[in-house]
Amino acid sequence: MAAVSIWAVISFVIGLIVSTIIIYVVTKIFGGKEGIKAAFSTAVIGAIIYSVVYYLLGNGLLAGIVGGIAWLLSLRWIYKIGWLKAIVIGVIIWIITSIVGVLLPTAPGPL
Repeated sequence: MAAVSIWAVISFVIGLIVSTIIIYVVTKIFGGKEGIKAAFSTAVIGAIIYSVVYYLLGNGLLAGIVGGIAWLLSLRWIYKIGWLKAIVIGVIIWIITSIVGVLLPTAPGPL
């Protein structure tokens, strides 16, 4: 049981690091002047938002939409950008993290 908990923490930290790097790179491409600290904050806030929304609404389309809109609000607030730019950045981040998630699985497997 402890090994599963340790693996969950390690997976979360790795996911947070990867998300932070992707957010940082994408926002820099779009002219963001904020540093890695803002990208880290965005990744942490995103994780918190999705955790709360999925806890309250469960898995499903509604939870994904509500969580996505809430995360876009935090992205707009942290980077001081408009809705359209936040949506474009959010979609690009989602696409890249989906690709990385396939290429860099975080589930335990044979090493």
